[in-house]
Amino acid sequence: MSGLAKTFPLSKKELEELTNTYPTPFYLYDEKAIRNNARRITGAFGVFPGFKEHFAVKALPNPAILKILAEEGFGADCSSLMELLLAEMAGLKGEEIMFSSNNTPAEEYREARRLGAVINLDDFSHIEFLQNSAGLPELISCRYNPGPIKAGNAIIGKPEEAKYGFTREQILAAYPLLQENGVKRFGLHTMVASNELSLEYHIETARMLFELVVEIKEKTGISMEFANLGGGVGIPYEPEDKAVDYQDLVKGIKAAYREIIDPACLDSHPPLGIRIEWGRAVTGPYGWLVTRAIHTKNIYRSYIGLDACMADFMRPAIYGAYHHISVLGRENETPVGIFDVTGSLCENNDKFAVQRPLPKIDSGDFVIIHDAGAHGRAMGFNYNGKLRCGELLVKSEGNIVQIRRPETAADYFATIE
Repeated sequence: MSGLAKTFPLSKKELEELTNTYPTPFYLYDEKAIRNNARRITGAFGVFPGFKEHFAVKALPNPAILKILAEEGFGADCSSLMELLLAEMAGLKGEEIMFSSNNTPAEEYREARRLGAVINLDDFSHIEFLQNSAGLPELISCRYNPGPIKAGNAIIGKPEEAKYGFTREQILAAYPLLQENGVKRFGLHTMVASNELSLEYHIETARMLFELVVEIKEKTGISMEFANLGGGVGIPYEPEDKAVDYQDLVKGIKAAYREIIDPACLDSHPPLGIRIEWGRAVTGPYGWLVTRAIHTKNIYRSYIGLDACMADFMRPAIYGAYHHISVLGRENETPVGIFDVTGSLCENNDKFAVQRPLPKIDSGDFVIIHDAGAHGRAMGFNYNGKLRCGELLVKSEGNIVQIRRPETAADYFATIE
């Protein structure tokens, strides 16, 4: 399965008309493509008992998108108070919501309890903290940090250096303590990767979690209701990248399930459920940052200046992440030079691309930054007093609606007393 073609849902004429109402820059999302992808995910993972995808709200925290995914049967994976409230705004409630946070304030646990969310504890000490601040619910999950594994992940790094989760010894002590204090239902979670395209990495993560499920049962007598395999599935940012094949991934995870879970947990009723919390893989390829070129500059390098900046989209600057860039109407033209593509922030790393071959670009041309449908607008900020751009949605019927307006000066000054 080759990488996804770098397409854009509007023609140049359609985009020209759209920008008469909504000036650039803005994010644009494709509802039909997101729904179709959600159905592919559900279709593949539906072979597992009790399957549930909890969309990682941090990837695209907009209630309009969360409602679309809720209609497709997805829940929400939240890690903060505001994300819990966003899930509630989208009509999600109870165990449709997973609350996986770290260094968690008491008020956030109280809100998770109010909503009936599944609380996924990040630390052994949080058992007592949760009990004292909000009370222990009937169902609790714990996040496992395996420590040293064969290879770290480029974004998350090595698990032993990460701040997340329980050690194996803490996990084995935690569940009996939780049971003694009234918890009746249990889940297990891990996440050791981000934007990982390797099938084997995700299959081995599932295998590791399944083995721990069996070990917990053997040593404590406690059965897990579900195993949450986390998120971290990547997308093909570069045109030559190979997309994750959902069917192949599920085939590998299913083989590990049959080998490890089926023989050891035949007496579990219901059988071990499977949950995931994908974000990037759900919406990432179906969002674009739409900008215009406003300046060119030629000194020691050649630069293309856009009307967006790092405050709108920081992934290339913070991670050195590749995002494909196309010039609408010139997608098939031969590059005429090597350019840095920049914004106007007073930071030299305010760049969307470094030394990128690009076709001729004139002032006013539409420059499209691809695969921006996750961790894009969500990571925006206001440094230099920059105002974050808005978000538009191409509805399944073809009409386009604004689902978040751009920030205004009034927004920026609203918190100043």
